[in-house]
Amino acid sequence: MRWVCVLGLLLVLLHLSTSLLLGAFNIQTFGDKKSKDVTLMNIISEIVCRYDIILIQEVRDPDLEVTTRLMTAVSNRCPQLVYKYVVSEPLGKTSYKERYLFLYRVGIVSEGEHYTYNDIPYGFYTRFSRPPFIVEFSTHTAVGKFVLIPQHTTPLKAVLQIDALYDVVTDVNIRLNTNNIVLLGDFNAGGTYVKDSDWQKIRLFTDMSFHWLITDDQHTSVKTGFPYDRIVVTDDMMKGVTGSAGVYNFMSAFGLTLDEALDVSDHFPVEVMLM
Repeated sequence: MRWVCVLGLLLVLLHLSTSLLLGAFNIQTFGDKKSKDVTLMNIISEIVCRYDIILIQEVRDPDLEVTTRLMTAVSNRCPQLVYKYVVSEPLGKTSYKERYLFLYRVGIVSEGEHYTYNDIPYGFYTRFSRPPFIVEFSTHTAVGKFVLIPQHTTPLKAVLQIDALYDVVTDVNIRLNTNNIVLLGDFNAGGTYVKDSDWQKIRLFTDMSFHWLITDDQHTSVKTGFPYDRIVVTDDMMKGVTGSAGVYNFMSAFGLTLDEALDVSDHFPVEVMLM
């Protein structure tokens, strides 16, 4: 009987030690046209199947038909895995709108509370063009529960909007009672959009309790090489990070030309392993 208990404990510990891979991918103009292209969807679905959780941005999908096509493509590409999704409403201040879309593996990850951040006024406007769609996830790995805060900034407002994420973290602290937080997405945090002199204006950068896992020397843009896409974690969440974060170069992985890669997206996914 004692050996049975020991074996059971070892199995539990082994399960808890399992890592999960989290990714964020801006699929440029991911709408009706791209989702009907079989070749591109084969590549996109193969990329999605790498991840236990993936954030997809620039989802142009008013009626969720694009999302449905993606889920079908993923199911066909990796039928041994089962994915579900949670998606924001179409977000944007004009007729141009995007959704934040999360896909996650059933049995590894489960979805908890979610809400769209209610931004505060900034002059006559609000700060975010696309306010974060905040999602809490639970996993059987050691990290347990954690919250993902996605953001796709407007390039010319990148400094303002990255800085405003600091207030979103405070909101999550209060509303969801946790500091196990990952901020991720296309922050446009490089090139001419965030210059060296701008970083001291960004509280998410100057507050040393935040850790920028994708650094300036990691090229997330397919063509320019700028580090636009980022993953940032809190001190508490840093304890759940195993190994280093990185960029998934699908152009190299699939042997694509530059033009073929750009047909998929002008961004590479960024990723981090959580334990």
